[in-house]
Amino acid sequence: MTSASLGIVLVAFFAYLLMMVVIGAMCMKQNNNAEDFFLGGRNLNGFVAALSAQASDMSGWLLMGLPGSIYLMGTGQAWIGIGLFIGTVLNWLFISGKLRKYTIRANNSLTLPEFFQNRYHDSRKMLLGASSIVIVIFFLVYTASALSAGGKLFNSIFSVDYHTALVIGALVILVYTFMGGFLAVCTTDFIQGMLMLVALLIIPIIAYCLIGGANFAATVSGTGVDPVSFMNIMQENGAPITAVSIISSLAWGLGYFGMPHILVRFMAIKDEKELKKSKVVGITWVFLSLLFACIIGIVGRAYLAPVILGSEGQASSESVFIEMIKKMFIADIRLPFIAGIFLCAILAAIMSTADSQLLVTASAVSEDLYKGIFKKDADELSVLKLSRITVVVVAMLAVVIAWDPNSSVMNLVSDAWAGFGAAFGPLVLMSLFWKRTNLQGALAGIISGAAVVILWDYIPLVSGATLSAATGLYSLVPGFFISLILIIIVSLMTPEPSKEIVQEFEDVNRK
Repeated sequence: MTSASLGIVLVAFFAYLLMMVVIGAMCMKQNNNAEDFFLGGRNLNGFVAALSAQASDMSGWLLMGLPGSIYLMGTGQAWIGIGLFIGTVLNWLFISGKLRKYTIRANNSLTLPEFFQNRYHDSRKMLLGASSIVIVIFFLVYTASALSAGGKLFNSIFSVDYHTALVIGALVILVYTFMGGFLAVCTTDFIQGMLMLVALLIIPIIAYCLIGGANFAATVSGTGVDPVSFMNIMQENGAPITAVSIISSLAWGLGYFGMPHILVRFMAIKDEKELKKSKVVGITWVFLSLLFACIIGIVGRAYLAPVILGSEGQASSESVFIEMIKKMFIADIRLPFIAGIFLCAILAAIMSTADSQLLVTASAVSEDLYKGIFKKDADELSVLKLSRITVVVVAMLAVVIAWDPNSSVMNLVSDAWAGFGAAFGPLVLMSLFWKRTNLQGALAGIISGAAVVILWDYIPLVSGATLSAATGLYSLVPGFFISLILIIIVSLMTPEPSKEIVQEFEDVNRK
């Protein structure tokens, strides 16, 4: 990339980042209390809620992790996308409306931990404490994945040192989240979601046209893979895909039921009319985004040939979208400003997730731990102040976790996704659909789900290897189902919920 082209791309990035900071400053004036900072006053319209939920969900994984895995191993990796789409549809259709109603009925709960506490009348704050700790642990890893993706983006485009790029990206996200809270996050997510979708749709179509459809198979073959195997969803890295691999990939969809940064969007939607609008927009956005992210990995294999990403001296396979944009608009079409705009789509994916993660972690520390457990008489101003301090501290810790330039975006996201899905997913389902669930069962579900994921992914229990490595099974599968089973068993073995709790459940289900 010439210095002139680099300068033009840099201008596009600067303009985009400045716009995000300005939005944060504008939204700051509307934050008068904790409900404004964490839920935007429960006043989101349908379009903003839908795109914010999905943009905060997908992160840099959508434009780097998923296309990169398909580029490297073929369309067998698309099973993850299929699982995520199924999970998204189920979440919007069965969870969104009922969770919104229940959080309002349960003493106007502002956060997921607070909802668990109010749902089960937990006067000893056990659920609040346990779920807040889970959020802090796994969101540190999740935020680190987003910052790592940002560091790789800046490093690949501007040849900036990875560590310098990591800090720059963290600072920008920190500034507008610190200032504007939930409203700034959702407003920026709406813009970022639109930009991500446009880039996902346009780039692979142009690349395919530049290759020429008739040359596709021959070009892919020239990169050292069999085109037939590469395009076969039942093949993975040139070999038949295993049942364990398909189950693990589809299981990603289970994670949606326990994602605090997605569920909080459902809680913030203005009314039922806006919720219906959100369902259509959110499901459509996810379908198109996942489909075209997979197509990017496929088309990128041919478009970037003879370069093979991940080989000696080349960028990693997770940079396939970045390298396609650079080649297309700087080398082939020579429109560097357009390249800058589309590269901002990757930055948008990263920022839209990291800002949400910072905000939910801040709410867990300030609203749930500080005000909920340690200082119950804390005023709104002190909670708001601690929230902003937490945003800064969490961002710094995430930078430390992401400091290794060889850290995989896909692996970091996978670990955090499993943690939340297993710890919270089963409990959210049982809280909304089974009135016999009680406090003891809820606590057993949170602790067992988080513990199984940590043991499965991080503790070498089988001849020096983790259970994840030894079995090939995604930790979300055992974590989710062990948590679900324990919620049911422990609830049935302990006293029934009080009449007041059952009445609240029935009130929500009558509406």
